Amino acid sequence: MRRPAHLAALALVLLGVGIAAGCGSQGEASPTAETVVGTVPSTTTPGSNVKGNPAAGKVVFTSAGCAGCHTYTPAGSKANVGPDLDKLPEYASKAGEPLVPFTHGAIVSPPPKYVPPGYPTNVMPTTFGQSLSQQQLADLVAFLTQKS
Repeated sequence: MRRPAHLAALALVLLGVGIAAGCGSQGEASPTAETVVGTVPSTTTPGSNVKGNPAAGKVVFTSAGCAGCHTYTPAGSKANVGPDLDKLPEYASKAGEPLVPFTHGAIVSPPPKYVPPGYPTNVMPTTFGQSLSQQQLADLVAFLTQKS
């Protein structure tokens, strides 16, 4: 029995579509990393594209109660419950992180990767990441990481 020519043509078209669909017509697949080794550089305050204002960050430092626990010369604070924030660049270096991401992470997700000896790791409130706005966080990080 002879099959009509249009059925044979249709079969070839469908076969061609099937081949094309199997050869990337759905887009390219790329592997997804399960493990990241090293750090990813950051050019903005982590978690936002908001530019911080150090002067506004000083207000956040005071209003959020940071001065009650930390020494930080630009804020005029001399508390010693938490680490001395005048040494943040040293702490970031010991953690192997750039200063801005280290500082941001220490605020929003304590404890940071490095806590100086003699300070507890479970005292820093974990709520600042939720209670401060992205702008307040950017301002606070800008204040804490400003060049003196």
